Amino acid sequence: MRHTLPLAPQFYVTAPQPCPYLDGRMERKLFTALQGDNADKLNDSLSQQGFRRSQNVLYRPSCAECSACLSARIDVSAFKASKSQKRTSRRNSDLARRATSPWATEEQYDLFRTYLDSRHADGGMADMDVFEFAAMIEETPIRSRVIEYTAKDGGDLVGVSLTDVLSDGLSMVYSFYAPDEAHRSLGTYMILDHVEIAREADLPYVYLGYWVQGSQKMGYKSNFAGLEVYLGGRWQKMKDPKNFEPNTHPLSTDPIAEQVANISLPDTRPTR
Repeated sequence: MRHTLPLAPQFYVTAPQPCPYLDGRMERKLFTALQGDNADKLNDSLSQQGFRRSQNVLYRPSCAECSACLSARIDVSAFKASKSQKRTSRRNSDLARRATSPWATEEQYDLFRTYLDSRHADGGMADMDVFEFAAMIEETPIRSRVIEYTAKDGGDLVGVSLTDVLSDGLSMVYSFYAPDEAHRSLGTYMILDHVEIAREADLPYVYLGYWVQGSQKMGYKSNFAGLEVYLGGRWQKMKDPKNFEPNTHPLSTDPIAEQVANISLPDTRPTR
């Protein structure tokens, strides 16, 4: 019997579980598999509709009673570094950037473990072993790069970003860095450097994942000029984050069937 992939992606929803960002709330995700010959097109299309990639899965929040998690991206043309961000760039002028294929190394894993143990010891990734880490880096059906940051004099690895190359920008899938280099503000610096990479490549956006109002872990993204969030089915310029109030009404989230029906899928028909 011949088995073939379905013509259209199949969407599923996870069971509710405690939210990792906001205490007392439950999260739920809408997701689909990223596979087949048209994986790049699907990743591009869904990323532009608020989805994120994790290995060979694309997902976005679909919480029943909360809309605090909003996909965020920087409009490169509208970005202007603040005085603080300019100082961060100068503090890291001694670092060298290296882009490699998505291949995991022991040095990366050692830095990853140090980062998790210091910053996210109680998070969902805290128990990841070296094989799971390798899968996170290497299991990508699309065009991905690992961006490494080291001292120009040949020093230790201090920062890593797993980055997808989309048709309209760069998507920072996951980043980690040396926690004992706090004076460098490496998380901020890597975002600033990705803005420069996107500008050099003439790509209009840098996708940052989710901005979560009220979450200390995720709220920092609102510090970047030119930020847009995916809200109400379209990208909108970020207004004052202090005035943002997520809708927690029990009828604020559309039923799953309606959410799926409103997703635009790419044209995967072969060209003649």
